[in-house]
Amino acid sequence: MTDGPLIIQSDRTLLLEVDHPESSACRADIAAFAELERSPEHVHTYRLTDLGLWNASAAGHDAEQVVDALLRWSRYPVPQALLIDVAERMARFGRLVLEVDPVHGLVLRTTDRAVLEEVIRAKHVAPLTGPRIDADTVAVPRGERGRLKQALLKLGWPAEDRAGYVDGAAHLIALDQSEGWELRAYQEQAVEEFFAAGSGVVVLPCGAGKTLVGMAAMARASARTLILVTNTVASRQWQAELLARTSLVAADIGEYSGERKEIRPVTVATYQILTTRRRGLFPHLELLSAEDWGLIIYDEVHLLPAPVFRMTAEIQSRRRLGLTATLVREDGREGDVFSLIGPKRYDAPWRDIEAQGWIAPANCTEVRVTLTDEERMGYALAEPDDRYRVGATALSKLAVVESLCQEAVAQGEPTLVIGQYLDQLDQVAQRLGAPIITGKTPTAERQRLYDAFRRREEPVLVVSKVANFSIDLPEASVAIQISGTFGSRPAAAQRLGRILRPKSDGRQAHFYAVVSRDTNDQEFAARRQRFLAEQGYAYQIVDAEVVLARYRKSQAPSDPSVATDRIPPPASP
Repeated sequence: MTDGPLIIQSDRTLLLEVDHPESSACRADIAAFAELERSPEHVHTYRLTDLGLWNASAAGHDAEQVVDALLRWSRYPVPQALLIDVAERMARFGRLVLEVDPVHGLVLRTTDRAVLEEVIRAKHVAPLTGPRIDADTVAVPRGERGRLKQALLKLGWPAEDRAGYVDGAAHLIALDQSEGWELRAYQEQAVEEFFAAGSGVVVLPCGAGKTLVGMAAMARASARTLILVTNTVASRQWQAELLARTSLVAADIGEYSGERKEIRPVTVATYQILTTRRRGLFPHLELLSAEDWGLIIYDEVHLLPAPVFRMTAEIQSRRRLGLTATLVREDGREGDVFSLIGPKRYDAPWRDIEAQGWIAPANCTEVRVTLTDEERMGYALAEPDDRYRVGATALSKLAVVESLCQEAVAQGEPTLVIGQYLDQLDQVAQRLGAPIITGKTPTAERQRLYDAFRRREEPVLVVSKVANFSIDLPEASVAIQISGTFGSRPAAAQRLGRILRPKSDGRQAHFYAVVSRDTNDQEFAARRQRFLAEQGYAYQIVDAEVVLARYRKSQAPSDPSVATDRIPPPASP
């Protein structure tokens, strides 16, 4: 027995003692192949999953490295059966290989004939393969490359895709570094890892420069590029960055959205327009799929809609780069990302990037609000499907949010108030006298408000979930979440990410989650914290009365002659 921080159990769970002096180093090692499940105060629970182990294999980690890490950090002897299972599971990746044969075209080849015999007889694989070429090889119709990888993954035999990629139509793209900026070391490494494989996913924290990774990949490919984004605001930000940091000019860049339909050498399209259905068909998806792209970039790949997965299955010969802060999908389709976009090629822990000064340090606080008797009874009597909304939108939260905002504004901290429910956000905006941005806000007005916030003309913005993704607000330093997206871990990551851009003066960011005590609002908040805990962010929990008392104290003048109206106090509920 050693004094390691990790307890490894035969059911594939890994228990990490958070307070152990070597817990950070251990977490960094196991994050390459283990997935966080639970993160209470002192012991975090990770699990070894097949997909996590195969992602590690695809990223170049072998079973010996994984086993060595488990043995190195384990406090007790590691169950032998688990070590054998890890080695055997990782050995499944690569026993089936998709490659191009000079005579037969696309083929599925094996190093284990029994595996090939097993899979080609499977119900969902047989229709996707062609004639048998020899004992180790079967032909594959080119159009079935993606669907075959999906089917094989579900059978537990992930195929390594070495079939290569077409270059697509050439279009010269170069990075413009005339302003003196340069790629950071981790960004360069991410691009190298991606191009060594040809497709896959890069995982970087919000604010760490995923867009720059995408642009550097475009410069390497120097080909027609399709960039898929979450919304029109994100599209405009990509366009602005491309014009500022590459050799592209406005005539090179097209926007394909609900407002414009431009197809150019570099086209930025929204997921929403691609998933528009007419008479059972996706006309925009089919139109863009027919173009000769050399590179397709999926921004916020964890949000990829199902129809885009279908398109992606059909364009496997194109290089595909997924960008995200988290590979967690609440619909459980991480396997489809692995199969169709590609395995995780690069992943930088948030805390590592923070330690290098590339994202702001963050303090996370959950503020628990005790509901009034009337609110508590309203929650108890609500239908089960309505209870989250009732708890999350309790009026008792408003005074707390206002106090936090007033504190932040007094300290010169640009502040975002983020929520899920529009009627609640309208109440908050009216109470704070702050502008509100929702899905109904016209794109031009969103841009105007975001620009005013960047210039500090608007100290507070109230925003709905439309601001979760791909919004560049580098000076935002306080985020107050008044209602969340149920237990969504990706949403928690994105909302924290809104304030992680490095600050010009190096100050700390603050993330507050205002939660109703003794409701499922509190339960869902605990789920959202799981992802942040995986990145090393610990929440402190404070009672709402502490926040209100602190604010009242800050407004009491030490000198009676000092005026008290510098900042108006919170209005009464």
